[in-house]
Amino acid sequence: MIIENAKWVLEHISELAGKKVLVVGDIGIDMYLMGEVKRLSPEAPVPVLDVASESQRLGLAANVAQNIHSLGGMCHLVSVVGADTAAGDMKALLKNHHVGSYDLVVDGERPTTRKMRLLSGQHHIARVDFEKSQPVGEKVKAELIHKAVQAIPNYDIMILQDYSKGVMDVELAQQLIQKCREHNKKVLVDPYKTTPLNYYKGAFLMTPNRDEAFSLARQLEVTLTDNNENVDKVGKLLKSAINSENMVVTLGSQGMKLFEGNTTKHLPTFAQNVFDVTGAGDTVISAMGLALAAGWSLEKACYLANFAAGVVVGKIGCVPCDLAELRAFISKHLE
Repeated sequence: MIIENAKWVLEHISELAGKKVLVVGDIGIDMYLMGEVKRLSPEAPVPVLDVASESQRLGLAANVAQNIHSLGGMCHLVSVVGADTAAGDMKALLKNHHVGSYDLVVDGERPTTRKMRLLSGQHHIARVDFEKSQPVGEKVKAELIHKAVQAIPNYDIMILQDYSKGVMDVELAQQLIQKCREHNKKVLVDPYKTTPLNYYKGAFLMTPNRDEAFSLARQLEVTLTDNNENVDKVGKLLKSAINSENMVVTLGSQGMKLFEGNTTKHLPTFAQNVFDVTGAGDTVISAMGLALAAGWSLEKACYLANFAAGVVVGKIGCVPCDLAELRAFISKHLE
């Protein structure tokens, strides 16, 4: 069955080209300072990183947008930035990664989210965050809703990417889900672990990872030990809680669980080397969104997403999945 599904995905992957995905959520810049640690500071017992290179990459929902483009699709991104130089950096990064369609609402009360990571080889030494996670104000929220609602009729599917940085609240999420239902468009949600579940009611699909799923389930006043049997219980509980027919729980090295209607299926992972899981969830929902926009079954979409995640976890940092690399990765598994 795995070989047959892999062959099918490879044969149909060209169908992703040109599919249009609307992405709404928190965005940020991932900054990387990479080098080598050879000594401790004389000022304090902390490592001194001799920086050899530095880079900026698209993070959070902006990483979803660049994944959609790198996999052959088209994306319109709706989010918030600050009135700062980092907003200009964000726009330059989006342009460089061919995400040319976006509405970025400026909020002078917050900085553009940035996360600076210090790396020595593959070792993560520290992270410095520049952000304000409070909800956006009413005026900014109204503009976000207006921009997204205008775009819905022109896109095949919508992704709500919630990193709890201020964009997502129940009014915004529910208005957009309802508007998509009116236009017969599916909504996919990548949830944050502590966001109230009523934000996501009516979505076609939610894709929490294992930790997020168990955290979200605590809102339902259930306490379950984290084991494989209880993953099934949690998946079904969450599916019911948001009034959805579908749920996917990603399980890292164990693949993912698909809850579709009354059926539950376990799909394997295809990762060969796992160096960094940063952004893997972004890649998963991007691939699934494109596949569903192309009319694929949910199971086939999950196979594509597992292959795409297998590509990006073999790299350091937040990187998109390239279509040519994905084709080669699937072909290698078929060998």
